[in-house]
This record gives sequence, C-alpha cells and structure tokens, in this order.
Amino acid sequence: MARPKQFEHFRYVGDKRNQRVHDLDNATEACAIDELMAAETFLAFGPDTLVEAANRCYRPCRHCVTAGDAAA
Repeated sequence: MARPKQFEHFRYVGDKRNQRVHDLDNATEACAIDELMAAETFLAFGPDTLVEAANRCYRPCRHCVTAGDAAA
C-alpha cells in the first residue's frame, strides 16, 4: 500500500468514524486506508505522535500499531 499523498509528511492518521489511529508505516490491507481516504473521514495529529492521538481519545489500530508503540 502506498502512503496517501496528503500524508507524505505524517506517520499517524486518525479515522473519525471509529476513533482509531493507524500507523502508515505499518498499515495492512485490514486497515482499509484507501477506503478511509475515499470517505474523507481522516485527520492528522499535531504533533504527529501516538501520545497526541491518545490525548484526542483515539485508540490504536490492532493491525498496524504494535503494543510497544502504543505504550510509548
């Protein structure tokens, strides 16, 4: 899967539909990033970290965010 053009400078993308954060460096087909981009229900985090995603109540995707990343 290619990184979406809108996120070439971001690692994490949030899905507003289910409050999940995806790691674009580790995304799998199960993450359905292409569908997320088509639905336009995504957002970037500033700063681009899992801590910021958690501050906004986003939960890590079980397919692309590892337990070690989520604990950081």
